[in-house]
Amino acid sequence: MLELFDPDADVRIEMGTSLPHWYQPGVSYFVTFRSEDSIPVDVSRRWHAKRADWLQRHGISMRNRNWRDQLDRLDVALRRNFHDTFSRQFMETLDRGLGACVLRRCELSKIVADALLHFDGDRYHMGDFVVMPNHVHAIVCLLGDTEIEAQCTSWKRFAAKKINQLLKARGRFWQEDSFDHLIRSPEQFEAIRRYIANNPSHLKAGEFYLYQCPVAGTFHVPSAPVPSAHG
Repeated sequence: MLELFDPDADVRIEMGTSLPHWYQPGVSYFVTFRSEDSIPVDVSRRWHAKRADWLQRHGISMRNRNWRDQLDRLDVALRRNFHDTFSRQFMETLDRGLGACVLRRCELSKIVADALLHFDGDRYHMGDFVVMPNHVHAIVCLLGDTEIEAQCTSWKRFAAKKINQLLKARGRFWQEDSFDHLIRSPEQFEAIRRYIANNPSHLKAGEFYLYQCPVAGTFHVPSAPVPSAHG
């Protein structure tokens, strides 16, 4: 059973190195994290600054817990412009395959896959994921008091240690911040599943690791609050 984001429940927002992280216990996330050399640091900083500026110019602060709802209320053309300018641009930059792309090697992508599945059913339910040559996309439903940023850090630390050992390398393997997005509807969940499945379509077999959860697609959808008789 996958839990979706409940806009009426408590949520905590904390600022990471360059991205805000939203916390709500026990819900499902779409997560992306990437290798250190996948996007040049200056390019990444400009992208984040431009996105925050675009939202601010349209009256939206990313520190507002409802900023995505505010974005959804903008004119269709503006929303399309935001998506084309930022979301698609970010993902397309990753898919250009910049950097060494060592996760193209199957023995290294399997290390990441093993890390993602290690606590499946204990700390979280792991949904679909794909390990691309320089980044990872995953759907995960947290359990108990597991927090998404801490869990991403755990995955990355575990995988980086083993990868660096095999590569006889030192230093940081992953970018410090991860992108995490609370999944808000079954329709969005299915769209993300399709995106994950199609992401490696331009790669050869063996250059990626695709995991498709056999029981994905069963949801608990938060119910709307009942209006008060006096409200």
